[in-house]
Amino acid sequence: MANFLGLVQNENMKIYRRGSAKVFAIILIGLLLLGALVVKLNEPSHPAKDTHWQQSLRQQNTQYQQALTQMKKNDSYQNYYKSQIAINQYRIDHNLQPAQRMTLWSFVANSTSMMVLVISIFTIIVVSNSIASEFNTGTIKLLMIRPISRTEILLSKYISSLLFSIMCLVVLFIFSWLIGGLFFGFSGANEVHLSYTNGVVHESSWILATWGNYLLDGVQLIMMVTLAGVISAIFRNGGLAIGLTIFLMMGSNTILAFISQYDWVKYVLFTNLDLNQYYNGQQMRNDMSLGFSLIVLAAYYLIFAVAGWLFYTKRDIKA
Repeated sequence: MANFLGLVQNENMKIYRRGSAKVFAIILIGLLLLGALVVKLNEPSHPAKDTHWQQSLRQQNTQYQQALTQMKKNDSYQNYYKSQIAINQYRIDHNLQPAQRMTLWSFVANSTSMMVLVISIFTIIVVSNSIASEFNTGTIKLLMIRPISRTEILLSKYISSLLFSIMCLVVLFIFSWLIGGLFFGFSGANEVHLSYTNGVVHESSWILATWGNYLLDGVQLIMMVTLAGVISAIFRNGGLAIGLTIFLMMGSNTILAFISQYDWVKYVLFTNLDLNQYYNGQQMRNDMSLGFSLIVLAAYYLIFAVAGWLFYTKRDIKA
């Protein structure tokens, strides 16, 4: 155990001592600042107060009802419009006026999905280079003369990469909250968050909702990082693992658009990656559930883990 913890510590030191880790942090914070600045410069300085917001929401619901009748064969759109109708009606019934401009928490929420994607790319780069570099530079031979197994080496690299992603998520939350407050004010810190689950609207705090989104998005992050590790272990090429994994991650929506009409699409990895679909009313298919997606993801994860372990531990080390 002591040897393994030493390996994890060593891998963490490698990650944070590299200049790339500092560059990743600068890019992450810079993108948040840039996004806040763009929104701030494009929003009106003194927006007119909407005294008829309830009527506006009723008009929206009328439009959404019309859209529902036109999207009978598309579960995703159907679920989206149903969720918006329910949330609008909840606001009307409970006199909860929606924000008319960007607030602290709306900035945090809007930045979450994009920034988690950026963090996923960072972590994919870290894990791919970490696994492939040992073979490319020959340092795997130095590790093998120590009383540790290849399984421990691979696991330490994988865990260190995931710890790096967790650190990035903490940085994202802290700086998105601070930047959102500085640009849009801290007055909305007690704002209520509304979500739509299983046909019911729920109230919750934004802190819980934000970290809930991080947790659900983290599942997708783990799956893509694991896939990158598998590709890196198979081909021992960090560049290939990075490029192929990012291509699949960025192109997944396009792939799903072509195969969404087939029933077997629910078994495809990318269909099940977005677990937020079960909490934001945008479920892709009505014959899917959170439990179903978790089972499918667990099956893919097991396949990735076994394949990566076999190729990393069984292949010969070239002299």
